[in-house]
Amino acid sequence: MKNIKKFIAPILIVIVSLGVKPLIFDVWNLGEPYLYYLNKISSISLIIGLSWGAITTLKILKREYLEDYKIDTEDNLNARKRLTQFNILERIIIFIIILIGVAATLMLFEEVRKIGVSLFASAGVAGIILGFAAQKAIGTILAGLQIAVSQPIRIDDVVIVEGEWGRVEEIKLTYVVIKIWDKRRLVVPTTYFIEKPFQNWTRTNADILGTVYLYTDYNIDFDALRDELTRLLENHELWDGQVNVLQVTDSDENHVEIRALMSARNSPQAWDLRVYVREHLIRFIQNNYPDALVKTRVTIKNKD
Repeated sequence: MKNIKKFIAPILIVIVSLGVKPLIFDVWNLGEPYLYYLNKISSISLIIGLSWGAITTLKILKREYLEDYKIDTEDNLNARKRLTQFNILERIIIFIIILIGVAATLMLFEEVRKIGVSLFASAGVAGIILGFAAQKAIGTILAGLQIAVSQPIRIDDVVIVEGEWGRVEEIKLTYVVIKIWDKRRLVVPTTYFIEKPFQNWTRTNADILGTVYLYTDYNIDFDALRDELTRLLENHELWDGQVNVLQVTDSDENHVEIRALMSARNSPQAWDLRVYVREHLIRFIQNNYPDALVKTRVTIKNKD
């Protein structure tokens, strides 16, 4: 019933447009100028009604198809793929429908037809100039179509673009909106994701590794720190139980670099887990190994 209501307005426009023409020619005895304008108005209304009905049908079919694909679930990779494809394809089809409707409306007028013929006759140089001018716009639209097919990004993907971490909020025909972690919006042309490298943290799945780096003195007890990491992860709900690693990854004359690896179900949870682990590991070192905090050693020799 809800979908039927959306068709009422375009159907009424089509019915009225088709019904006006018999009234104009068979019932109403109007002069030639009135017949001409009423005929054009009814034809334009018919085009508007058909275009409106086609767009409404497209939107209903899209919504019905995506009804089974929920993006608010934890495992939403397939849903995000479908939503991305249908959002972009929907905009392309709507653009084509409107373009055809406008073209059909203009072709109703003889003056426009004559202009069109003359333009086609002298379209050599003008076509080349227009082609160069529209090259970038057409390239952007084609990039949007390529994203719908190859899907380097999808709705709700976690990406790093221009050094900013965020989620793909919208994918339009010519641009993409990235919702950055601090609620700003980064608007990027679709060609960016075809021509330039970027990071996609959820390309194949949502789970991700979190990393915490610590810098301590050489006298730190690595086994005790490793046991503390295990205790922290096992008692935290954000850890998915997959990865729990602590390694010494570098060293120099002043300190050692310790890397703690942990896994979570998605990037926001991995971020919160990293913050939690970093804070508690530092507190563990402060309370149990204060001498292992990074220090600068200076040796003073007595000349006497």
